[in-house]
Amino acid sequence: MHKTVQNLLSIETSINSKLIELKEEKKPKIIAVSKTFKIDHILPLIEYGHLHYGENKVQEAIEKWEAIKKQKKNIKLHLIGKLQSNKVKSAVKIFDFIHSLDSEKLAKKISEEQQKHITKPKIFIQINLGEESQKSGINKENLVDFYNFSKDLGLNIIGTMCIPPLEEDATKFFHEMKNLNEKLDLNELSMGMSADYLNAVEYKSTYLRIGSNIFGQRS
Repeated sequence: MHKTVQNLLSIETSINSKLIELKEEKKPKIIAVSKTFKIDHILPLIEYGHLHYGENKVQEAIEKWEAIKKQKKNIKLHLIGKLQSNKVKSAVKIFDFIHSLDSEKLAKKISEEQQKHITKPKIFIQINLGEESQKSGINKENLVDFYNFSKDLGLNIIGTMCIPPLEEDATKFFHEMKNLNEKLDLNELSMGMSADYLNAVEYKSTYLRIGSNIFGQRS
């Protein structure tokens, strides 16, 4: 068995143990964050049957995944990096999920582009909970208005997403995200990465973005 598959199974085992401890039945989906890794490094997971993959850049995703997605229709591709307005047209064609909706300008552009396609991407609103100037995301005070604005544009908003500040304990941010998601009555929550995914499970994350624990460290 390939090392990446072993790593994935190990993560699934730890998640299952956590769910038993929490007496929780809903199992989060694991997004294997494959950004920067070549497709031959990802193929063992694809052949094993894993379905959810995360990429940061639109062009890289097209080059790696366009042919594979035509062969394997059930693979779901997640854009987890910042989306530039000029890349929306290409993003809507290749990505099933967009985790980084962070402005009215971007919302309008996605709305325009998805009207030209049969499918609508499932979208998470990115919240900048740590109010970090170098990070994208909607301020939590503006979240309800922005959610309503996005819904009025016909966007398929399924949940919220955050990247907690690196130097702080993620727990308080996960707790706040859970509350914000419930306030909007949304079902999906994108939070938790290699270092803190079990913590995120505790706060009802439904999509975990795990890269290095599956694929190893990036060079």
